[in-house]
Amino acid sequence: MKDLPIFTTDFGVSSLTLRQIPYRGDAYIKVQDAQPEHMAEHLAECASFCRMAGAERVYADVGEPDVQVLELRGVPQLDFQKVANIWPVTEQTVTRWREIVNERMAGVELAGFLEAKDEEGIIASGGAYFVHAEGELLGVGWLEGETLKVLASVVPGAGERVAQTILSVTPGQSIRIEVASTNEKALRLYQKLGFLPVAELEHWTVV
Repeated sequence: MKDLPIFTTDFGVSSLTLRQIPYRGDAYIKVQDAQPEHMAEHLAECASFCRMAGAERVYADVGEPDVQVLELRGVPQLDFQKVANIWPVTEQTVTRWREIVNERMAGVELAGFLEAKDEEGIIASGGAYFVHAEGELLGVGWLEGETLKVLASVVPGAGERVAQTILSVTPGQSIRIEVASTNEKALRLYQKLGFLPVAELEHWTVV
């Protein structure tokens, strides 16, 4: 499903992000220009269109936010006794890696969905990994440059070990992470590892 860069109503103009609808049921409204006194009507029309396109949840970047995207930064406090085995993603394994990411992030608010067309870039980044210990898959991660883009455990309680392993690839380096404010479990883990919130990047309201 294609996004709509321009969607007009009698009250304003917005761009609609619809590409997540088939996978997550999410749509996003980014208001470009609207009459303040008629913002509610404009958002209602945008949301109605998104729902007709199949959206189950619709977010707008105006109003009192229900969820924020936070930027965290820090130098990870590593415990190398918790570092497991790490295997780089290859052409043969990237599809399975992507499927695991999508499965594990399905319940995380504002998380994106990786498509087959993303696989070439994932491999080219050189920073996507599986984390194993004693023959068992613990989780997956993606560290691109200074940004931790993906971290997901597949074994209950293995989140910290997966994080320690992925972050051990670049010891001593300052790392950047984006996390939804409603993802309290992830926030607790990252703060335990030494990350602190430094900015609110996005604000979204459920409409």
